[in-house]
Amino acid sequence: MSQPAVERTEATPVPAKRGRERIVLQRLLPFLSLIILFVALAISSKHFLTNTNLSSVVRQTAVINIMALGMTMIIINGGIDLSVGSILAMGGLLGTMAMEMGLSIPAGILAGIATGLLCGLANGLMITQLRIAPFIVTLGTLGIFRGTALIISNGLPVHRIPQRFSFLGEGNVLGVPFVLWILVACGLATHVVLEHTRLGRYTFAIGSNREAAVYAGIPVKFHTTAVYAIGGMLTGLAGMIEASRLMTGQPTAGQGYELQAIAAVVIGGGSLQGGEGSVVGTLIGAFIMGLLSNGSDLLGVSPYLQQAIIGAVIILAVTLDELRKRGTASA
Repeated sequence: MSQPAVERTEATPVPAKRGRERIVLQRLLPFLSLIILFVALAISSKHFLTNTNLSSVVRQTAVINIMALGMTMIIINGGIDLSVGSILAMGGLLGTMAMEMGLSIPAGILAGIATGLLCGLANGLMITQLRIAPFIVTLGTLGIFRGTALIISNGLPVHRIPQRFSFLGEGNVLGVPFVLWILVACGLATHVVLEHTRLGRYTFAIGSNREAAVYAGIPVKFHTTAVYAIGGMLTGLAGMIEASRLMTGQPTAGQGYELQAIAAVVIGGGSLQGGEGSVVGTLIGAFIMGLLSNGSDLLGVSPYLQQAIIGAVIILAVTLDELRKRGTASA
């Protein structure tokens, strides 16, 4: 009678151990996918590993990466921002207009970042003060910010900007694209905020259980607004980098970028239900998106098919996240 009891006791840790191994494997999946994709493209195209192409991938992906860092904080908080593409356009447009009117390049860049900060702050205040769902608020401001950019510019791009401004998006420092240095700095700053500050701890707490956070005395409205403001600020910086790469302030820039930013977070392990996400995961997710786009161009894949691939990848990533949660719950 005692022998079966001993066997059950010894076997009890096995499911838990397997559950932990499954979680670790699923968290490593984005990184493994990035490696596999990189190797596959290197084999498929002789142009992939050239310095010119890899630099191009870094420059193109940096914009989405920086936007996605802000989106990571927002999604961890339990929200979403559909207006980031329009914020990018507003930031890039007003920043280049400031330079066109005679302000210095640093002042113009700060103007673009400040524009993004104010747009994000407006989103956060409407969500917290009016108690409207983030999806609805940012869906509305997507149109408001885009329409405002078109009205301010009369639908025309800004061209008369200093040639030296191109260094922000196209320059090199120590043989490395300057935007990569900016991305590393933004990534480290975001990681520190999320992992080592009160704002970061509260962001995870709010996203995991908003009601519990309220009862715990966390200033939910203040920290939610702060997260949207930071996301807008990073998007404003991305808008200035985009304007620098194109050497023009486009009121139509950033269309569809919100999809790519959200996809980067989800592919990197972030949960649309809130409470989960990481800077490293988001960066990996964004580079997967960048490599998919670059590889599709090198292999002659239709850009229309690229959009379908992005949509399919988002659904797959969310499905894997749901399966992981169900597996964890059952374990």
